[in-house]
Amino acid sequence: MSLTKRYVVAVDLGTTSTKTLVIDRDGRVIASNAIEYPLHTPRPDRAEQDPLEIFEAAVTGIAEVIRNAGISGGEVICVSFSSAMHSLIAVDRDGSPLTPCVTWADNRSVEFVRTLKQELDGLRIYRQTGTPIHPMSPLLKLMWFNKYEPELVGRTHKFIGIKEFVFARLFGNYVIDYSLASATGLFNLEALDWDAEALQIAGVAREQLSRPVTTTHIEQGLSPEYAARTGLPAETPFVVGASDGVLANLGVGAFEPGIYAVSIGTSGAVRGTVSRPITDPQGRLFCYALKDDFWCLGGAINNGGIMFRWVRDQLATLEAEEGRRRGMDPYDYLTSIAQTVAPGSDGLIFLPLLAGERAPYWNANARGTFFGMSLFHEKKHMIRAVMEGVMYRIHSVVTALEEAGGPTREIRASGGFARSSFWLGMMADVLGTTVTVPPSIESSGLGAAQLGLLAVGETRDFSSIHEWVQGGARFEPNPANTSVYRELTDIYMQVYRQLKDQFDAIATFQQAHVGGGATK
Repeated sequence: MSLTKRYVVAVDLGTTSTKTLVIDRDGRVIASNAIEYPLHTPRPDRAEQDPLEIFEAAVTGIAEVIRNAGISGGEVICVSFSSAMHSLIAVDRDGSPLTPCVTWADNRSVEFVRTLKQELDGLRIYRQTGTPIHPMSPLLKLMWFNKYEPELVGRTHKFIGIKEFVFARLFGNYVIDYSLASATGLFNLEALDWDAEALQIAGVAREQLSRPVTTTHIEQGLSPEYAARTGLPAETPFVVGASDGVLANLGVGAFEPGIYAVSIGTSGAVRGTVSRPITDPQGRLFCYALKDDFWCLGGAINNGGIMFRWVRDQLATLEAEEGRRRGMDPYDYLTSIAQTVAPGSDGLIFLPLLAGERAPYWNANARGTFFGMSLFHEKKHMIRAVMEGVMYRIHSVVTALEEAGGPTREIRASGGFARSSFWLGMMADVLGTTVTVPPSIESSGLGAAQLGLLAVGETRDFSSIHEWVQGGARFEPNPANTSVYRELTDIYMQVYRQLKDQFDAIATFQQAHVGGGATK
């Protein structure tokens, strides 16, 4: 163990920002940095980003967080990566992007859900790959490109995700870790290799994809340009790492039966840990890899913190500005408004499905809905109802996960929402179970650091993560509030089931008439 190298730099390539952390061997976050970038939605079914912008955020973020920590690049043990899942970028032989980065939130391939499920035995493909059938999946994105952009497919050298794009520009190699590969819908969970049947359906050759590697795979040999820009020695180990989801489980120490991790950032997810790959008979849950004996079973939701951003930007702009005038963070001010309303928002329910939805519905056509609104309700009710709606979404995923993984004993929370005691208390009330929060909410970054230490031989297992996450806050459910929420979650589910066909109808209308779909 080197005494001069004391820190890990963790890089988390997220949907709305790239976060970089400097973490010491004891799991303490010494410094952090975040660089935001936009999510472009030129049509209702599109959600894209500029891959070059994200790459620059990663390189700049590494340099800035090292500077913020007041350390030298020579003290860095390794750089280890976390990344959002399901992205797809077409690149040419020079590695230049031919498309934007098509994100998990992009729904353009929704028409192929029916094709895959009904004509191509999609449930079998799901059981082989562990990725639910949904437009988020690169498998369906590739089906779309083959139908609508065949000329582009013919010019494409590689189809890759955002982390592969970053590593290819830094080191010239196309590699994808087992974790992100297992979220593509193209990767066989048992063989730990590309699935021949899925590749045929996607219309892509093995040579057009990156080489699958373990999550502890290391790349070295930064060019003089990037060594200078990051402030790191050229031979600093870069650990390929894993997806943000599985690393969040590792980062909160959620290993034991009945202990589930919930993370809410832009989107959200509920995950448990199993020792081997298993899938859900109904195709509701994902199964993604970290290591050979560490797999995450769970479900992701599209509509997490992005719903609160929508409230700030579309519903409560005046209130957000008032918060700024008072010197408050707009989100904190909106939360203070929500706190003036009783649990249950006086019978106002919000289905937070503005970006379609993933688990457990896997319905890209789902749309947002306020239900139960009367003349009595005010904007403050709407603000709280949106926050509660996100918790109802988490509740529905927990219910599905419990069927496969057993009853919940404890929820360990992370992500941006975990900064708010109001959100956390609401989660405990809606789920009717204890919610705990580790000292640091940067769970994906902590997981990446722990994985990086394992990759470079500084540790032999993940046992020290339990020391990293000791302490923190604990929230117990209020029985009276839980009773209210139990009644409302039942109504919420009934409303969703009743509107399912209408969601399909309005989505069809929007695709035809909104954002250039039809001539007006």
